[in-house]
Amino acid sequence: MNEQERFQQYVAEVKEWGKQVEQILLQRGEDSGDCRVDSLLSYIENHGDAWTEDAIYELQRIVDEVYEKALAFQQNGQSASEQEESETEERQQTASEQEESEAEERQQTYVAAGRHVLPPLPYSYDALEPHISKEIMRLHHTKHHQSYVDGLNKAEKMMKKARETNNYELLKHWEREAAFHGSGHYLHTIFWNNMHPKGGGEPRGELLEQIKRDFGSFERFKRHFTEAAKSVEGVGWALLVWSPRSHRLEILQTEKHQFMTQWDTIPLLVLDVWEHAYYLQYKNDRAAYINNWWNVVHWRDVEERFEQARKLRWKPF
Repeated sequence: MNEQERFQQYVAEVKEWGKQVEQILLQRGEDSGDCRVDSLLSYIENHGDAWTEDAIYELQRIVDEVYEKALAFQQNGQSASEQEESETEERQQTASEQEESEAEERQQTYVAAGRHVLPPLPYSYDALEPHISKEIMRLHHTKHHQSYVDGLNKAEKMMKKARETNNYELLKHWEREAAFHGSGHYLHTIFWNNMHPKGGGEPRGELLEQIKRDFGSFERFKRHFTEAAKSVEGVGWALLVWSPRSHRLEILQTEKHQFMTQWDTIPLLVLDVWEHAYYLQYKNDRAAYINNWWNVVHWRDVEERFEQARKLRWKPF
């Protein structure tokens, strides 16, 4: 399949997705124009059969805009037209009011517990051929990634129910489920965007220079990463990460992608419950140690970490 055929297939898939969104909005009695679905479908209809790479990028931009508006509308019950009016008012606010505006925007785009969705691929399912087949990409995205999204949503809903009923009998199970499915969801969301039909080669700019500083050369980094990926025990991932503590790049492995945590998150408040942290004083009474620990939590430090962490914002899924 040549490039033009891949473009046309991607356009066909986007068109079908747009019609599905339009149908859902109509069933809910909403105006599809509020989410710019009409603009998306009109752009496709008026473009013709020949598609260039620039036109595809523009189409992807419109798809992202439609998706964000539809997601915000679903989560907040606010029409896109109202959101646009709100955004217009925000732009007219003075500098002193800007921080309040940004806080309001964050509330409109956050993912509520149990409301994660499968992110769309940034390319068609066959775009990575011959390196990764269309069949694998479709199965990987629509089945495996979707199962992580569904599992995370269920776990978050059950933990929300536990908080509401004060019944934490199955908390350990649902925490494990949230770790497993959440890590799968977040890592795959990164993974799809880490690939591109015209990818390969070497990085540029500051990233390349950092790789050379931390690994000696790009070739050494590539060999290290390759060997790490090959030697992961069982099933798992190889990851290039930035260590904000040592201020350098590192390569990590992880098995089964979770171990009771979620990737793509930043720690704010931590508690060491290894026995060496409390046994000499509390013996085996971990609960007493935990209860007393709350008396020494330095919330100013947690607040500072939160202020720094909230500056890093990815598209919510």
